[in-house]
Order: sequence, then structure tokens, then C-alpha cells
Amino acid sequence: MTTCFTRPAFTSRVVPVIVLNDAAHAVPLAHALLEGGIDVMEITLRSGVALQAMEAVAKAVPHMHLGAGTVTRAIEVQQVIDAGASFALSPGCTDELVRAVHAANLPFIPGVMTPGEVMRARDHGFTLMKLFPASQAGGIGMLKALGAPLPDVRFCPTGGVSVDNLRDFLKLPNVAMAGGSWLTPADLLRNGDWAGITKLAREATALATQH
Repeated sequence: MTTCFTRPAFTSRVVPVIVLNDAAHAVPLAHALLEGGIDVMEITLRSGVALQAMEAVAKAVPHMHLGAGTVTRAIEVQQVIDAGASFALSPGCTDELVRAVHAANLPFIPGVMTPGEVMRARDHGFTLMKLFPASQAGGIGMLKALGAPLPDVRFCPTGGVSVDNLRDFLKLPNVAMAGGSWLTPADLLRNGDWAGITKLAREATALATQH
């Protein structure tokens, strides 16, 4: 049994990292992202409505690839599965969390920041990892440095990725995708500006398809 998650089912190379404070925003947000060419969303467990929001998207927009972000405890693994998430991401990687995702057979992208953490996650069977926080970890320079000694690992950098540097990240051979919160800014969510979010998604999709 494996949960390496080396071949994502979604096509987008841009993963919106989403913090929702109103579960009612989840479904229109999913539709707005899809309209902009993004078929994946990472709803983070950073708010009290996250699980409710996941349930709403899973039921109403089943063709959206729904990820649960900020999964940091083993107990949360079954919670996000029950909410409808098809994969999970974490800012780190603990033995307990790895045991939980393996037991649940949940595709999982562990978080790493150093070469040692990358090697440890690889020993657990993962070859797709989240470099987090990417900018503090060294960003593009760090990814280039990791590529030579660890050529079999690919990354999803998150933390400091923006529309301004997205292309630079995605053109690296060991970057499978990149995540960021700029696609779903708090003011657009608060105002229900779904057209504005679709515009940001289209812009990111256009940049991503250049690589």
C-alpha cells in the first residue's frame, strides 16, 4: 500500500492555498477557480469552518480535486477523509502523521524544509513534497541546490510564491506544482468577488502553461 502521491490527478500546476471563514463561500469559490482553469483547491484547517467547507465542495462540485491543507495531527486524517478530501498536505512530516495517512491510504504531500527532512520523507516512500515555507527555506536557490543530490524528488513550493515569481518556480525541473494564497485574497472572498478570483486563476493558469 502506498500513499506517495507522485502522480496528481488534477491538471493544474497551481494550487490555491485557501483559508475560509465562511463555509458558504466554498462552493462558489470552487466554481470560480474551475472557470479560471484551476481544478484543485487546498482548503486549510486554519479555521473552524474548514471541514464544513470541504463537505460542501465534495457534495456540490465533485469534479474539483479537493485537498485538505495544514493537516498536522494524526486525528485530523480521518476527519478530512470524512469531509470529502481526496488528498492532504502538511507543513511538516511526523512519524505519527505518516502512519495515519498510510493506514487510511490517503494521498499525502508532506512538508519539508531541509535536505535531511527531504531524505527522511523519501525513506517513508514520498517523492512529492511540499517545500514550506519556500521563501524562508531558500526558495528557487534551495530547489536548485536540492535537485542535484536528490534528483528523484519533486516539490510543491508554498510560502512566498506569487504571481511575480510563479514562472520562475515552475520552470525548475524538480517543481511539479506551486501553491499560494494570492489566488484567493481575503478581500475578494469577503466581498464574494468570484469574477475577480476567476481572473486571478486565469492569469495564474496562463503563466503555468508556459512551462
